This record gives sequence, C-alpha cells and structure tokens, in this order.
Amino acid sequence: MTHSLENRKIAILAADGVERVELDQPRGALLGAGASTEVISIHPGEIQARQFDSVPAGTIPVDRLVADVAVDDYDALLLPGGTLNPDSLRLNRDAVAFVSAFTAAGKPVAAICHGPWMLVEADVVRGRRITSWPSIRTDLRNAGAEVVDEEVVVDGQFVTSRSPADLAAFCRAIVEHFARPRVP
Repeated sequence: MTHSLENRKIAILAADGVERVELDQPRGALLGAGASTEVISIHPGEIQARQFDSVPAGTIPVDRLVADVAVDDYDALLLPGGTLNPDSLRLNRDAVAFVSAFTAAGKPVAAICHGPWMLVEADVVRGRRITSWPSIRTDLRNAGAEVVDEEVVVDGQFVTSRSPADLAAFCRAIVEHFARPRVP
C-alpha cells in the first residue's frame, strides 16, 4: 500500500441520490493512499445513496456542511455522480460557490459520471477536455468543453471519468493526480 497522499485532506461533495459506488470506491482508494476524507453536503445528518440511480443503497454520514467549509480546508475535491446528486447540488448556491472557488484556487478536482454537471454549473469547463456520462455531454459542450469519450481524462487540475465501469482507472488516476505537488 502506498502512502502518497499522507497529510492530504480530500473533500467529497455529495447530496441525496449519490451513486454509492462512485463515492465509496474512490474514497477507499484515497484512504488507502493515506489521505483523509470528509463528506461535505447541503444538509446535516446522512445522505441517501443509490445504485443505478433508482435502487436505494443505504445512507452515508455527512461530516460537514458546504456552507461551513472553506477551500483552504482541503487539498483536493471529489465530485461523485448519480443523476440526482449533482442535480441537487447545482441548485445550492454554497455548493456551486465551493466548486468555483476550488477551481479558482487551482486545486485538483475529480468528477465521475454525472459529477461534471457541477463543473458546468460553476462555469469552469470552457476550453477544457472533459469526459462524462453520455447524457450530460451536450451540457458540457454548450458550456465550452471539448468532450471526449474516454475512460479517464486529465486536463490541468481536472480528472474526469465516464461511469462506474471506469472506476478502477479513475481511482488510479485520482490518487496519482492528487499526489502531485501543487504549483503555487
């Protein structure tokens, strides 16, 4: 087991409807590499997880509210998918501001499946090479992204991936990307 992320703290921004495997597997990879993680959400308590968007998959405890955190508290940001999750988050002013500020700070951001919807809402994909779940690719194009159909895409501070089928590659890519030294 590598500890390439020792002393790194990763924010996981998620809400009800998060695709459980898209939160759990990347979180496990990050923890396995020595990082600490916090689930940040728009309401306290627990968020309802899903499998294949429609099958209930238990709950996930919320560590902190997005309204109460600062970008400086974290070294990287993970945006898991699930259709309902980013659809709820993009309607929350604090969640959008957090993603926008994270991007402006130049810190690494990873998004999988429907997660890149938050990047669209934060207006940070213009001129970026991005992949995602097929149904949001038009939104990404309309927001100015160069959309590609690849399992993992790394473009500057962003790592994006298409779906749960790509989780193994996505997990490897985010551990590697989040471990890179940040250039001020």
